[in-house]
Amino acid sequence: MSSSNIIKIIIALIIGIVLGLIYGWAIDPIEYVDVTPNILREDYRVDYVLMTAEAYQNDFDSDAAARRLAILGSESPATLTAAALQYATSNNFTETEIQSLQILLTAMQTYQPQGNNP
Repeated sequence: MSSSNIIKIIIALIIGIVLGLIYGWAIDPIEYVDVTPNILREDYRVDYVLMTAEAYQNDFDSDAAARRLAILGSESPATLTAAALQYATSNNFTETEIQSLQILLTAMQTYQPQGNNP
């Protein structure tokens, strides 16, 4: 292969990459709409659990809190809350936020779904 052919190939690759990036970022970017929280990054998942804990402190509805946490995955609500609490304590969340998570964790550890009673 001559050096002019190699230069042409390199130029074609650069043009292709640039056009692909322009198309993917500007012309037709991916837009996530109506996605569930189970695909969130860990810090956003913790924020979601924290919002659930704050809602729980307003209404003390264990069923609603468990339903909200259920959309984060197949783990139990207590496991999800414990993981969020551990993340919160290791990442310098405020004392109020940590207390909210602890209250929710206590509620989720003792939570018994209605309808399971014989």
